[in-house]
Amino acid sequence: MQVPFLDLKAQYKSIRDEVNPAIQEVLDNTAYVMGKSVFDFEKNFSKAHQVKHCFCTSSGTDANHLVLWALGLGPDDEVIMPANTFIATAWGATLCGAKPVFVDVDKDSYNIDPVAVEKAITKKTKAIVAVHLYGQPADMDPLQAIADKHGIFLVEDAAQAHIAQYKGKPVGGLSIATSFSFYPGKNLGAYGEGGAVLTNDDELAAKVKYMRDHGMPEKYHHEMYGHNYRMEGIQGAVLGVKLKHLEKWTEGRRRVAGKYRELLKDVPQIRLPKEVDYARHVYHLFVIQVEQGGSAKRDQLADHLKNNEISTGMHYPIPLHLQKCFAQLGYKKGDFPVTEKLAETGLSLPMFAELSDDQIAHVAGSIKSFFYK
Repeated sequence: MQVPFLDLKAQYKSIRDEVNPAIQEVLDNTAYVMGKSVFDFEKNFSKAHQVKHCFCTSSGTDANHLVLWALGLGPDDEVIMPANTFIATAWGATLCGAKPVFVDVDKDSYNIDPVAVEKAITKKTKAIVAVHLYGQPADMDPLQAIADKHGIFLVEDAAQAHIAQYKGKPVGGLSIATSFSFYPGKNLGAYGEGGAVLTNDDELAAKVKYMRDHGMPEKYHHEMYGHNYRMEGIQGAVLGVKLKHLEKWTEGRRRVAGKYRELLKDVPQIRLPKEVDYARHVYHLFVIQVEQGGSAKRDQLADHLKNNEISTGMHYPIPLHLQKCFAQLGYKKGDFPVTEKLAETGLSLPMFAELSDDQIAHVAGSIKSFFYK
């Protein structure tokens, strides 16, 4: 039985009769950049997260940059972020000329450790980026307390956490600004690249609105630095359709996670991801850890699953502090043990709402057969 890591074809088939006319409307109106489809989606996406302002961008990476750029970060500033995240988080800082400062993550949530953040604060620290990794919100209250204490910004990277909740509140409005990604493989994915910035701050919202469009409050009037970070009309149309199904798909992912937990709870050789008590996890990824044998054993399990027609992923096999592009920052192996263990032992299982019970059982059974040959 084949089990893909992600099945976008199955998702498309389920909404084809809605999404095709929405795309055709953009083509008929020739509203290829921004336009009504994007503006309507912005209104509905901000409502879904209970946030005042939403501004769509050309990618999640661009949204990361735009948040920090609009907050005024630049050279000589430092931005604290987890070492366990996709590199796009770091580009938000580096594109501003700022220095990314990496810290370790919590062993249960896999998210940025507030204790490590406090220790990393310097006179140059300007912002903290809380990444809601794998779909589980970071612990925002202690992070906000640290930010307030030191007079710095707290922002959210919610690229993997659409409509996730922290203590009953949606992510997106838990800090001064939040970046989202709509890369096709995300829980809410476009048919190409896309991103968004959410904020409740009116002054920051005005800057983001203009900076994503060449710094223009009106055409050919450039009042501030900016860039072309506009979203395409077709992506707005696709996302507008998909947003209507997001809650159902999220519950589908949570169902899959629950099945995995039920079927794998008695396999001591692996560690299942923990859903912490303050969070509503949306399971962009379901990452297990192979408890003994390190990366070699993890890789053997991945090969075994592949031989059983099961696709898996690794998020992320090389932590940011050990990436070659950041060698000049002076980090070394051993600096962040929790992150490094995740890199060596983590394996992402297939995760999408349309996974059948038979497919989930095949994944679980194949994992068991590896350990109990």
